[in-house]
Amino acid sequence: MKTLLVAVMLFWLPGYGIAIPQDHTEAAAIKVVNAPQDQAIAERLRAITTSIAGMEHIEISVQAGVLTLSGDIANTQLKSDVGAIANRLEGVVYVQNQLQEQLAVRSRLEPAAEKFREMLSTTVQMLPLLLLAVLAVLVFSLGGSWLANRGALLRRLGLSELAINLGMRFVRLIITGIGILIALELLNATALVSAMLGVAGVIGIALGFAFRNIVENYLAGVLLSTRNPFAIGDAIQVNNMNGKVVRLTSRDTVLMTLDGNHLRIPNSLIITSPMTNFSRNPLRRFEFNVGVSVDLDLLVVRQLAIATLQVMPGILTEPRPRVLVQELGDSAVTVRVFAWIDQQKTDFLKARSEAIRLVKAAFDHAGIEMPEPIYRIHMAEADSGHGKAPAQPVASAPARPKKPGNIDPTVDVSTDDSIEQQFHAELTQSNEENLLPAAKKSSAGST
Repeated sequence: MKTLLVAVMLFWLPGYGIAIPQDHTEAAAIKVVNAPQDQAIAERLRAITTSIAGMEHIEISVQAGVLTLSGDIANTQLKSDVGAIANRLEGVVYVQNQLQEQLAVRSRLEPAAEKFREMLSTTVQMLPLLLLAVLAVLVFSLGGSWLANRGALLRRLGLSELAINLGMRFVRLIITGIGILIALELLNATALVSAMLGVAGVIGIALGFAFRNIVENYLAGVLLSTRNPFAIGDAIQVNNMNGKVVRLTSRDTVLMTLDGNHLRIPNSLIITSPMTNFSRNPLRRFEFNVGVSVDLDLLVVRQLAIATLQVMPGILTEPRPRVLVQELGDSAVTVRVFAWIDQQKTDFLKARSEAIRLVKAAFDHAGIEMPEPIYRIHMAEADSGHGKAPAQPVASAPARPKKPGNIDPTVDVSTDDSIEQQFHAELTQSNEENLLPAAKKSSAGST
């Protein structure tokens, strides 16, 4: 048995050693079964190209499975397409694409002309629907314009003119939009609505950022014209800006200052800022401070100031004048004087000025001291060794009140019409829009 195994190994080992270095580089043969004939390939491709616009004039030849394309073609895209189709044909071994792109203007315009003819044919077929769609848009647009001119209902609700105009525009926009939707439905183009809404949203956001201040002022103008916090001729103050209201526009509010200048304040600033209307209430109180000596009887000072104001023209008896102790200072006691006037009959600035003048005259006549601030200066002298005493502090004595002279009994507190004349001239001469109601016959209040 061992002898048999050794013989077998000696028989196979030389064959195995010879087979290892051999390199099998020969490729397997490709068998062709029922391969199409060249003529059949050419006929099949010719049938395909004849059915495609722009490929009718292609010359096709096939030899031994090699397909050659020659001739002129309209553009590069068609050249690439016909090459791809030729490569997919069964039995084609290789494709020689020798097509030449046409450079003539007529050949270039032919596809566009063909598309235009197709669009024209489609338009002619859809002409009745197109006319009906246009008619729907016109009808709804005219209906929206008709309703926009009927603002009587909104006026009955007490809305301002600007709010009415905004509401009517909104109604017209909605009705016209309904007409456009119906027209798109007739043309089977409702898919455009989503695209239009998307584009409108993007445009709206962009315009909102670009014209944010204009939109804010316009909306603030709508709120101001609706709420009516002031009227034409009212004296108002916004922050540190004051004047008489001339007009309210869709963008700003125009004031006439006491200097006769025009002041334009953006509506958004008026909405977001504290505003004081001096004319809404015809009664107005003025006040001023007076400093008197600390040695005086404050009850006597108070009674004298009240008595002086009670006999002054233009000062109301109800509410009556008041005098209150404000504070106790180092060299004087400060008292605050209050009095009320009717702005329709009395000028505010004149009344306050005359009240100060008369109270001072009354205090001077009664010998009531109104001291100025007192300053004490201590001057120290250096000791020279001779035993001199230091200098005593010197105090400035309060000034003695002057003897009361003749007090002018004439008191002018009448309303000042210098600004009123310019104000009414501006109202009659200017053609700028005004969203406020007509001015009243008389306007009270000065700032």
